[in-house]
Order: sequence, then C-alpha cells, then structure tokens
Amino acid sequence: MKLWNTATCRIRRLKKTVDEETRALCASLHGKLASTRGQGTTEYAILVGVLVVIAILAITLFRPKLQELWDAIASGINGL
Repeated sequence: MKLWNTATCRIRRLKKTVDEETRALCASLHGKLASTRGQGTTEYAILVGVLVVIAILAITLFRPKLQELWDAIASGINGL
C-alpha cells in the first residue's frame, strides 16, 4: 500500500508541474499573439493613411486633367 501511495503522490506532483508549465506556455503564446495582432492592425492603419494621402495629392495635382476627362465623359453620355 505504501508503494501505491508513493506512486500516487509522484503522479500528482508530476501532473501539477505539467499543468503549471502548460499554463505558463499558454500565457506566453497568448501574449505573443496579442502583440502580433496589435502590430498588424497598426501597420494596416499606417498603410491606409499613406494611401489616402497619396490619393489626395494625386487628385490635387491632376485636378485639371481629371476635370477635362470628366467633362469629356459627360458630353459623350449626353451625346447618346
């Protein structure tokens, strides 16, 4: 019976150690995944911001040409 109790205690200690290590690993992975998601969102926001600035600059610089193109399209539609 003593051998059984000793083995049971060892198994319980081993299970406790594995549980603690598993929790620590999960917490570590969760922290890394959370920071990666935040980083991806930040990069996406910066990319969208840069594209908006480029679009505004392009529209501002090419406004006369765009107006001519728009007028040509409008007169072509009206001619139908």
